[in-house]
Amino acid sequence: MIAGIVFAWIAGVGRYWDHPSAELWQYLGLGSVIYIFVLALILWVLVYPIRQGPWTYKSVLTFVALTSPLAWLYAVPVERFMELDLAVSLNVAFLAVVALWRVGLLVHFLKTYGRFTTGAVFLISALPLILIMFALSMLNLEQAVFEIMAGIGDERSDQQQIHDAVYASIFILSTLSLFLLPIFTLIYGAMVLNARKVRKNLDT
Repeated sequence: MIAGIVFAWIAGVGRYWDHPSAELWQYLGLGSVIYIFVLALILWVLVYPIRQGPWTYKSVLTFVALTSPLAWLYAVPVERFMELDLAVSLNVAFLAVVALWRVGLLVHFLKTYGRFTTGAVFLISALPLILIMFALSMLNLEQAVFEIMAGIGDERSDQQQIHDAVYASIFILSTLSLFLLPIFTLIYGAMVLNARKVRKNLDT
């Protein structure tokens, strides 16, 4: 767990080390450290009512923290040695690779440590993403979050067409979350009730 927290801290420092207008807490890498504690708490709370095996916050935090090293890609200052449009495209590619890496590890973690079925793994993996996209759409923050995660600054004139298509996909996902959230919430509620029933039968 300690090693994972250090990895997350390095990723946080790397994300902003060459940012001209970042805050002190961002230069210190505190954002990524706070992020892993919050994300681990969300996953732990979400899964705890439907747990199939051991499910401790410490274990979840360790897992989340150990997904951090690939995020060191964000520290590569690609905009310094290539054209701006190519640098933006590469930063977006880094974002996609890191996201897929973390989702893939989450699926493996849920199947091995959490002992969940394939259907449950799909729901547990998708529900936090849907909740995040839903919250962003409600607060109209998807544009700002996309630019921060992809390392896109204020120089929009030369890169507008490059990332607008990707941002459009983010916007579509945010809108889609409005329809998916009620469905996934109902399924999750049914899983919670079933898990309680199973545990009650085991206790008796």
